[in-house]
Amino acid sequence: MEGTSSGGGSPVKKRRGSRVSVSIQGVNHDILCMIFALLDIFDLVRCSAVCKSWNEVIDKYKLLQILYHKLQGGSMVPSSKSCFPERSLKACIEQLAMEHHRLSFQGLTDIEQWKGHSIRLHVNHFSNLPIRAGKCRMKMGLILTGGGDKDYTTVPIVDSGAISQLLEVCWSYPSSKDNVMRLWSLESYKCLEEHFLPDLAPLVDFDFDENKIVGLVRNRMCIWRRNGKRSIFRSREGTIVNGLCMSYIDPEAVVGCEDGTARVFDMYSKQCSRIIRVNSGPLRCLALSDDQCVVSGSSLGNITISGLSSGQQIARLRSTDNTVIRTLCFNPCSQLLFAGSSAGYASCWDLRTMRTLWRNRISRDVYSMQHLSGDTSTMAAGGTDGVLRILDQNTGEVVAAYVMEDSPAGPAMASSRKTGTIVERKKGRRITEHTHIESIPSSCRPPISCLAVGMQKVVTTNNGKYIKMWKFRKEQTSEDLM
Repeated sequence: MEGTSSGGGSPVKKRRGSRVSVSIQGVNHDILCMIFALLDIFDLVRCSAVCKSWNEVIDKYKLLQILYHKLQGGSMVPSSKSCFPERSLKACIEQLAMEHHRLSFQGLTDIEQWKGHSIRLHVNHFSNLPIRAGKCRMKMGLILTGGGDKDYTTVPIVDSGAISQLLEVCWSYPSSKDNVMRLWSLESYKCLEEHFLPDLAPLVDFDFDENKIVGLVRNRMCIWRRNGKRSIFRSREGTIVNGLCMSYIDPEAVVGCEDGTARVFDMYSKQCSRIIRVNSGPLRCLALSDDQCVVSGSSLGNITISGLSSGQQIARLRSTDNTVIRTLCFNPCSQLLFAGSSAGYASCWDLRTMRTLWRNRISRDVYSMQHLSGDTSTMAAGGTDGVLRILDQNTGEVVAAYVMEDSPAGPAMASSRKTGTIVERKKGRRITEHTHIESIPSSCRPPISCLAVGMQKVVTTNNGKYIKMWKFRKEQTSEDLM
């Protein structure tokens, strides 16, 4: 017998095989709870940020508290005394994440690399060697890369089966066909945005945030909008004299110049607001602190701390080798300042006391040093020997060092195509302090010109077209599998 409507109208026929669409908000909370219980604590934190309903389920059933308590060796159901306020739980999870980040550097690493820029280098008697991709920045799930600046250095070129020799290398300005910055997805390595440089001028330095990209292009500052209609704001020509480095905190950018001055640039009025006399030598790198201080490293081996508003010198730190300070990194959580020099030394000062904490020679030279935001335990360093080193921030000890495995080309090298980008996968190889670096093929350790650190990962730009993503993971033990 066919059913009829209550109003006595035409019969209502049931459709066989029809599907009822259900949105994610319609999923029963108990089912969501069962699914969430299968996740680890970091995936659970990510799920809590997806939408309001998911966050309510995770909060209602105290899934984060239960999982954290279990990881600490407690029972599945914590007692009422062990329950802690939300702010305290967040701090505990952040601490746990930093510990996992630190331990991952003691484990295994996989490398994924892709071609990011087609830049060439002119070397004496060698006309076809590739140039470094330049600099890189990583934040908010994005990687920004761009062509290299003009730099002069001495780099060993190691030829297979031949004795290594020192050749003077002149890094040229990027060719006009690759005067572009590219923004990449950290997940898929897809190129999301391209920002071209004005007047085919050379790119010296850059950084970015969610709204804009700020770059030092030859002798002017440029700002590219990321959202909506794209446009370029430029400072007046000649406002900056031979800029070598830059850093910014809205609304001001600071440019380190060849004449030893730091020029403070108002990014919205497009004018240089003040000039700080810092050093007699060229300023090679800059860092800005949260308390309105400018930290600058010079070619003479000096590190100067000046007030951003007053322009007055606060302190001067001197390295004992008097060589070029190539990179600076300031950790606001610990108030520690790290520096790398062209002589291969990594140094650390406590800015609360202006005292040196440690100084170690870690390689032939140090081009880049960075740490994960909020991390006070480890940091990464790289230079022309191509070895990625992980340092202890508190002692300067090299806790791990990595190069690429010498995997053969062709079928043995796994490759895949992701959203139009060909990604090659390789294995990383951990080396010890007793390893003879020069015995490792140069193809396994191309010079690292810049690096950026993320959670359990490091991105590097190297002496070539490639951008490399080093992914670290802790080796599983029998206790982890239980």
